[in-house]
Amino acid sequence: MLKKIVLLSLVLVASMLASSIEVKNSYIREIPPSIPNSALFLTIVNHTSKNVSLLEVKSNIAKNIELHTHEMKNHVMKMYQVDKIDIKALSKTILKPGSFHIMLLGLNKKLKVGKSFDFELIFSNGAKVSINAPVKKVMKGMQHVGMKKMKMQEHGMKKMKIKTH
Repeated sequence: MLKKIVLLSLVLVASMLASSIEVKNSYIREIPPSIPNSALFLTIVNHTSKNVSLLEVKSNIAKNIELHTHEMKNHVMKMYQVDKIDIKALSKTILKPGSFHIMLLGLNKKLKVGKSFDFELIFSNGAKVSINAPVKKVMKGMQHVGMKKMKMQEHGMKKMKIKTH
């Protein structure tokens, strides 16, 4: 009987931790089949009175999954891996293109609109949140970059360099 009470208590605590973190608006960027990497974007809402951090994301969609962000340095956009993504108490953090995001490196699955994939997000407070993210076609930002590049070339301006490491 004591074992059942302890087990039920553990399940209840885990459930409370997970419900204190809400993940919404998740999606994976559709990419052409020849591209080996993509990104997962989402919003994380922290309903607790303590700061938490996203520490890890697990899925079988890719060989490696990393937390990333961008920084403009010396006119070069640099993308790099981070150890964690903070979500302040009673606040939200939006993972979006050009900011914090989750890189899916070495894709094991084909990304087509209409498909969706499972992920487990692991937080510093012990919470684990499972989500199912759909694949979406995201062209607006890509078209904007392409048009900006063409306009810069028309005016003889230097191309914007984008580096990853």
